[in-house]
Amino acid sequence: MKLTHALAFTLGFGLVTLSLADQRKLIFHDNFNRSESQEKTDEPGNGWGTNSAKRAQGDKQVDLKDGALRIFLSPRADHAVSVTHPFDFTDGTVSLRFMFEDKKDSLGLNFADLQFKEVHAGHLFVTRIHPNRVELTDLKTGNMRLDIRTARKAKKPLTEEQKQALTGKTQRFPHEVAIGKWHEVTVTIRGKQLSLKLNGKSIGAIQSLGIAHPTKRLLRLSVPRNVVVDDVKIWRLR
Repeated sequence: MKLTHALAFTLGFGLVTLSLADQRKLIFHDNFNRSESQEKTDEPGNGWGTNSAKRAQGDKQVDLKDGALRIFLSPRADHAVSVTHPFDFTDGTVSLRFMFEDKKDSLGLNFADLQFKEVHAGHLFVTRIHPNRVELTDLKTGNMRLDIRTARKAKKPLTEEQKQALTGKTQRFPHEVAIGKWHEVTVTIRGKQLSLKLNGKSIGAIQSLGIAHPTKRLLRLSVPRNVVVDDVKIWRLR
C-alpha cells in the first residue's frame, strides 16, 4: 500500500498512520491580544524582548495595538529593531502573519544560538522578506563566521578560503508582496534545508551546513524600518 505524505508504522496489532502535521508539536503561540501598562517603553510581554534599550537609547519601538504587534524603527536607533523570543528545537517550523505599510518595509526571521560562540551574536541563518523578493541565508558558515566578519570590519582582504565559504550562502527568489495587506509566512527547518512559504505557496529553499546547527534557541524578528506582526507560532518537529 502506498502512503502519500504520511508515516505508517505498526504498533501492537494495529497500523497507525500519522500525517506530517501530526509529527510536530506546538511549543509557542502568541496572538498579541493584550494591552500594555504604559506607552513610554517597549512592553511586548509573553517572553518577548527587544534591543531598544541598547540600540535606540530606550525609545519605544514596539507597540501592542488592535491585537497585533507594531514594530517601528526609532530615528535615534543605530541598528534594526530586534524583537526576540527564546525557543528550543533542532528541526521545526515558525509561522506568523505580517503586513507591510510601505514599499520600503521588510522583515527578517533570524534564528540564533547565543551559546554558540563561533559566530557573531549567535547568528545561524535568516529569511528576509521584501516587497519584491525573498532571501534565504546561511549566516553560520558565511557572513557571521567570526573570522570573516572580523576581516570585513577591519577592511582586510578575505582569503581564498573565506571567499569560497561565502559562495552560495544566499538564495534570492523574486516574489511580489502586496503592501497594506496581511500575509502569512511559514519557515521550516529540516536538517540542512531551510524552506519558506508565503500564503501557502512554496517560494524557495536553500540547503547549507549552517542550517543543520543542532540547537536553534532564539527567534529574532529583524525590522530595519516598520512592520506589523500577528499570530506567531513555533512548532518542534518530532
